[in-house]
Amino acid sequence: MNKGKRRYSLLLLIAFLITAVLLTGCGSQKPAENKPAASEKFKVAFVYVGPVGDAGWTFSHDQGRKFLEKEMPNVETTYVESVPEGADAERVLTELAMKGNKVIFATSFGYMDYVQKVAQKFPDVVFMHATGFKTAKNVGTYFGRAYQARYLSGIVAGKQTKSNVIGYVAAFPIPEVIRGINAFTLGVQSVNPDAVVKVVWTNTWYNPATEKDAAKSLLDAGADVIAQHQDTPGPMQAAEEKGKFGIGYNTDMRSFAPKAVMTGPVWNWGPYYVKVVKAVMDKTWKSEQYWGAMSENIIDLGPYGPMVSEDVKALVAKKKDSIVKGEWDVFTGPIADQQGQIKVPQGQKMSDKEMLEFNWFVKGVEGTIPK
Repeated sequence: MNKGKRRYSLLLLIAFLITAVLLTGCGSQKPAENKPAASEKFKVAFVYVGPVGDAGWTFSHDQGRKFLEKEMPNVETTYVESVPEGADAERVLTELAMKGNKVIFATSFGYMDYVQKVAQKFPDVVFMHATGFKTAKNVGTYFGRAYQARYLSGIVAGKQTKSNVIGYVAAFPIPEVIRGINAFTLGVQSVNPDAVVKVVWTNTWYNPATEKDAAKSLLDAGADVIAQHQDTPGPMQAAEEKGKFGIGYNTDMRSFAPKAVMTGPVWNWGPYYVKVVKAVMDKTWKSEQYWGAMSENIIDLGPYGPMVSEDVKALVAKKKDSIVKGEWDVFTGPIADQQGQIKVPQGQKMSDKEMLEFNWFVKGVEGTIPK
């Protein structure tokens, strides 16, 4: 072999050895470069229609968010409160998706179309919409059968009233609210057929002054029990100021009006939020329309005030037991509308689709549904 070939071979050998050493050194760094940071958490966001301190709907969801963080330390949550049900919701949802949140819970009915629009742009993000009815591949809906607890609270109200006039401070004329009024009224009339439920609309979810004023107008019209479908304890406070009684909603409102609040439907969102997030993380989540019953503990009747008798508690417990066991449900016929026409025949039960599209009042309701 001549000198030129030997020199070329030697250079190749040196180059090979240098490359091997470099690769060995770099190889020790590769696992550290590719390994996710230990502190990296799974990001989940919540969009609220009211402030977290509303003592009602938003507060109940935020309690669920806190429960999620406590149960799943590897999850990091964030929230945006007081987001109007309008175009601004689209901006907020978009920003949360861009910030790396893998699950976004939109917790009010009016966000529905904005959720659908933003979800199309972020197919790898799971969007969960509370109280809505539109789904997509990466959009699910969720709610609880609050009408079951509403019915039970109606029993309490029907037994308590002396004037046989019960006021209902209603939010917006959507099926969810209409269904709640109807269930409450059926509960009232099951124990007191002479009682009527007067409805006043506020077209608000969170407006303490407006909701309190609506309750005052009902009290002035002869109501001695006030029920509500908004997020503030204003109606309960109005009842207490007049020496009357109330049925709260969303959370236990007794601390705001202890002499008035008898009970009310209350939410327990935490376990459901844990279930959804775990499913997304495990890649087992599928789009669905979830409507949880009292038997699943997502909705229940809150604690009683001291003015509720043991006899009434026993009556409610018996009816609740039949609901939880699935032996009976609220919208089982015969059910008549305001004009006395039978809408649900004896022995028949309304389907979920029919309940989700409620646009008429049952007998015993005094008021109209705005178009």
